Amino acid sequence: MLKHVTGAAILGLSVYLAFGFITQAQGQNPAEGRGAFVGALFTGAEQYELFNRLKTVFPHRIITAGPNPYKFPLGKAMTLPATYAYAGQQHDLAQFMDDTRTVALLVIKDGEIRYEHYWLTGGVDVNWMSMSVAKSFVSALVGIAIDEKLIRGVDEPITTYVPELLGSAYDGVRIKDVLQMSSGARWNEDYSDPDSDIMRYGAVMATGSSFDAFTASLERQKLPGTYNYYNSTDTQALGMLVARATGMSMSEYAQIKLWEPLGMEHNAYWITDDAGVEMAAGGLQVTARDYAKLGQLYLQQGKWQGKQIVPQAWVKDSLTADAPHLLAAAHPEFPVAYGYQWWLPVSDAGEFSAIGVYNQFVFVNPEKNIVIVKLSANPKYGLTNNESSYRELESFEFFRSIMADM
Repeated sequence: MLKHVTGAAILGLSVYLAFGFITQAQGQNPAEGRGAFVGALFTGAEQYELFNRLKTVFPHRIITAGPNPYKFPLGKAMTLPATYAYAGQQHDLAQFMDDTRTVALLVIKDGEIRYEHYWLTGGVDVNWMSMSVAKSFVSALVGIAIDEKLIRGVDEPITTYVPELLGSAYDGVRIKDVLQMSSGARWNEDYSDPDSDIMRYGAVMATGSSFDAFTASLERQKLPGTYNYYNSTDTQALGMLVARATGMSMSEYAQIKLWEPLGMEHNAYWITDDAGVEMAAGGLQVTARDYAKLGQLYLQQGKWQGKQIVPQAWVKDSLTADAPHLLAAAHPEFPVAYGYQWWLPVSDAGEFSAIGVYNQFVFVNPEKNIVIVKLSANPKYGLTNNESSYRELESFEFFRSIMADM
């Protein structure tokens, strides 16, 4: 999830003109081009007709559906509440779903589907852009690689495995600090600043230049492990770690370690640069039911149908904010704690969530044994630098209202 977003009009214009010209020269519709897509982000433009077909826009790797697809059984159908409480007022639930352009809402309790509905361009077999929900998948792959002793542990410097990052912000930084968005890398995630780091990252996505080289370009600002600042390139560094430690692309490793054992029902697609390196921070495209399987896996402490897929200790560590700088109180602008690429809402129920921009969620409540997936294309996301357009804290209350009587 990209925080501190304000808009991308300047980048949008420059990238659209540059890449739109290229696509026209190739005889393609500029609206189908990578640059046109990136340029339209965070401008208020509707995205629900694009987030479902980005595999037609970007180069990508395919993760094939599991050979033995697992289908969640159907449970007793539920009815959504009419309203939810937020900020001391009651709000219309259907209006919220419409305002945030909800395309999929899936509610699973006790491993059974209790509610499943699709709108707009969503569908049971429709791949939807993960945005930063992908980060939680990457974290799982790191944990599996450690369990396989391909990585010695989280206290190891990431540069032990990724020598390309020597001399960069990540030189000597513990893997744990990268997982916890505490690398200390200098980072500006202001979308209104055409010279910001996140704008440069967007340009990499738009042009297909190297994600690895971009990651190696970051410089250090703070002492690692002392300050939590959300930085999507930290996840890109973790993607490099997985690839170097396993000798596979992230997609290949995910195929073997997640898609096949979890019985994913559909192929997934992972956006890459022109060298075939996955956009670890948010380029995964998955269906709603398959997103839910990651949430269900972590709800079950990493176990799936009697087999331990992700180590139980890794799940516990991933869902724990184990230092003061990771606690909700350390982030008054977004009071949610942080683990290993998972968000930890303030809750007595042990809630945790994968979150992506434009309101993508895999939200889990262990106390009620519930997983909720919400896929969206909120056009106002990032138009302001606060909750009024993010609507993420509000989404937590939306989820809690759905679970209230379950």
